[in-house]
Amino acid sequence: MAVLDVLDPGTQTTVQDLAGRTGLWDVGVPPSGAFDDLTFALVNAAVGNPSHLAGLECVVRGPVLRVDEPRLVCVGGAAARATVDGRPLRPGTVVRLPAGATLDVGPLEGPGMRGYVAVEGGLDVPRVLGSRATFILGEFGGVDGRALRAGDAVPLGRRENLIAPVPITLPELTHAWTLRVIAGPHGAPEYLTAEGVDEFFAATWTVDHRADRTGIRLTGPTPGWARADGGEAGLHPSNLHDSAYPVGGIMLAGDTPVIVGVDGPSLGGFVVAAVVIEADRWKLGQLRPGDTVRLAPVGPDSARPEPLHGGDATQTGPAFTIRRSGDRHLLVEAGHTELDLTVRMWVHLLAEALRSDRPDGVTEIVEGVRSLLVAVDSAARDLAPLAKHLGALADDLADPSTAVVPAREVVLPIAFDHPEAHEAMRRYAASVRPDAPWCPDNVEFIRRVNALPHRDDVFDIVAAATYLVVGLGDVYLGAPVAVPMDPRHRLVTTKYNPARTWTPQNAVGIGGIYLCVYGMEGPGGYQLVGRTVPVWRLGDERPWLLRHFDRLRFRPVTTDELAEHRADIAAGRADLDVRPTTFSVAEVHRIEHEAADEIRDVRARRRAAFDEERTRWNS
Repeated sequence: MAVLDVLDPGTQTTVQDLAGRTGLWDVGVPPSGAFDDLTFALVNAAVGNPSHLAGLECVVRGPVLRVDEPRLVCVGGAAARATVDGRPLRPGTVVRLPAGATLDVGPLEGPGMRGYVAVEGGLDVPRVLGSRATFILGEFGGVDGRALRAGDAVPLGRRENLIAPVPITLPELTHAWTLRVIAGPHGAPEYLTAEGVDEFFAATWTVDHRADRTGIRLTGPTPGWARADGGEAGLHPSNLHDSAYPVGGIMLAGDTPVIVGVDGPSLGGFVVAAVVIEADRWKLGQLRPGDTVRLAPVGPDSARPEPLHGGDATQTGPAFTIRRSGDRHLLVEAGHTELDLTVRMWVHLLAEALRSDRPDGVTEIVEGVRSLLVAVDSAARDLAPLAKHLGALADDLADPSTAVVPAREVVLPIAFDHPEAHEAMRRYAASVRPDAPWCPDNVEFIRRVNALPHRDDVFDIVAAATYLVVGLGDVYLGAPVAVPMDPRHRLVTTKYNPARTWTPQNAVGIGGIYLCVYGMEGPGGYQLVGRTVPVWRLGDERPWLLRHFDRLRFRPVTTDELAEHRADIAAGRADLDVRPTTFSVAEVHRIEHEAADEIRDVRARRRAAFDEERTRWNS
């Protein structure tokens, strides 16, 4: 077997393919794949590779490579200083690399951020969840789920049945970018003022140093918000009930725009002000810290998008709207901005109806708390017929208030005040925002904004609550977003602004009224209270261990006990503590009726503490 020898790995050089992973966005598996997919496709075609074959992506400094048999190679992107045995190799030029010759991709100094290497026959690493693409945060794909190391010998694919090499023209790179976007789905007047929308699109943004494959942060003016807060979704006006993001979506994480990358999260609780169109998504992979970005609204509605379809409230169903979320996604939003589990059930019934009557071209169906994101493939350009189809399905749904769905009772061990949770707080205070009101202690912040007498009361409420899983993939890999079934247990917080850059795997946090278990190490914004066991185990037929409408309970354990549980779950020596049951919204309505006065008092007390905290910030 021919191999590609890695003499020097460069900086975060990974195996990627073009399409990445599809069909798993609903459980928090990002597509991954080449960030600059246009350049990747071109250099692959230049050496005669079919589009599905894998190549290399690198950043900052490219690798030094050698093949043990002659192969065609081509580099592209920001790899402007590549050499073969010391002789310059221009981007887009195809050469036959002799056996034993050295390809040095060189430094990637800009313009552009990422370089690409295509080798005739592609890289023959195993497929994981349908793709060879590396997802470093999830530790799978590519070569053992990691960046290349010196001494790696990457298998090369066979050269039979390749296509004819074609001449290519690579896209021009720059330090001043214009990204064409579809405005919305969240805009004026509900979330931003009309003036705020105008300023958002008129601004020249700068790419922040915190820009990677998960997301690209932009710095510029503070968004012009049309509301004071996100209500039950969180203290900040950017907060909303968890909804799915498209890749290329520009979410407002607090006051910071972040463009969702190919390794980004599928579900989260932030407003999406615009979505980069598919034809310009390649540019995201080449945005370099310090580059400038202008956002140019395109499409029939320009900066003031109108719904494609909608429906009024009926005796059994909520009012809903269907809007474009970019040029390849529709977002259905139902009901009001308050949490309503009847609406959540309606969303689930609509998703199930679409799965049963799925038009050609639909690639992803992702349930949110009061929303449904539907993605289509590149060939399905006209979203209007799909919006009409969704509207017809909505008209025929069963009554969500009486629906009964299969569910499970799941008991998870939790170590409150886990040292890794406090390490995340410490890092945030040291490197991001030391003056944040949730520093230095998230739990004390939760206590304060919920008017609780003692810090341990936070832990007591979490341990007493039964949480209903209302979303999966919130911050990756089957991570649940869940809400207490009993409103008296719904602690209210805000999400970090700006978000954390690091969160330990399986940290447990609260944002708005929601609780999340982080599926893997990565960024995050929920206020941390502890840590639990893995909720994702690669190698299982269904690696995501939790399901929609699971009822979660937490059982306090020590840090040492949790370490044992974590090791056993990860190794497959033990499974989650699970019992079958069902769920109906009628159960929650019964609690709300029987404890109506107490629920009203708790909500009023927490709202007063919530408002007092915001006043403290402003002063």
